[in-house]
Amino acid sequence: MPDGLNPEAKTSSQPWEEPGEQVELFRDVLNALESCRVPYAVSGAFSLRQHTGICRYTKDLDLFLTAENSGTALECLRHAGFECQVVDPVWLSKAWRDGYFVDLITGMSNGVITVDESWIRRARPAIVYGVKTRVLAPEELVASKIFVAKRERFDGADIAHVLYGTQGNFDWQREFDLVGEHWEMLLWSLVLFRYVYPAHSHYVPSEIWRELLTRFSRAVKNPDPKAPFRGSLIDENMFAIDVEEWEFPNLLKKGRTARLARVGRRTASRRDASSATRNEA
Repeated sequence: MPDGLNPEAKTSSQPWEEPGEQVELFRDVLNALESCRVPYAVSGAFSLRQHTGICRYTKDLDLFLTAENSGTALECLRHAGFECQVVDPVWLSKAWRDGYFVDLITGMSNGVITVDESWIRRARPAIVYGVKTRVLAPEELVASKIFVAKRERFDGADIAHVLYGTQGNFDWQREFDLVGEHWEMLLWSLVLFRYVYPAHSHYVPSEIWRELLTRFSRAVKNPDPKAPFRGSLIDENMFAIDVEEWEFPNLLKKGRTARLARVGRRTASRRDASSATRNEA
């Protein structure tokens, strides 16, 4: 790695040389989950490379899976000798060994977008560190990045690269289904794509531009006085003053609370099912 260069700051088609211990960890995690038959899909730098050709240095391995399968994955990895921790029950667990780690992700940190089984079914076959596995399809990859717009990290360039790399081979109805009521975040990303690649605007079909711009025009002309403040869904720190001092409602807290409640119900249901199975035995 060249001295003084932040490896995450520059895009390239050339792969970075990774520490052997890190590669071994990633490979062992993938093999363990495959052996346990835990449904998951690889995301992050590896999915981005699959769809764009961009090689990005990465310190971790991002694995997407449903909340229902997260516990099974952690149990599998603990049995394989990894240290594991639920960092945030809304969306994130970690497994690590010798200072290297993987992220197990079940949705976005704001609780708005969650991983369901369709994300895994639609994942594309891939080879990652010699392991036959799957990476997120481009539509899910874009959805996973659409709210990453913080002061310290912004994934808009990744989305633009995915749209450019797929060259119009993109399921827009699926994307609309994934983003739902947050379609303005998608429009924001597409405007950036158009600015970056003006000669390739046609990769986004004209009917998609028309649909989103019509929605936007209608919303601007007819504002809903009851529409909630949504800044905290993008970045709770940059928009902290709005919630803490200007007394706007905290939609982030509301969404995370609802997500935690759903996770709690699923956990209780799994405990009850496990207890019933033991009693039957």
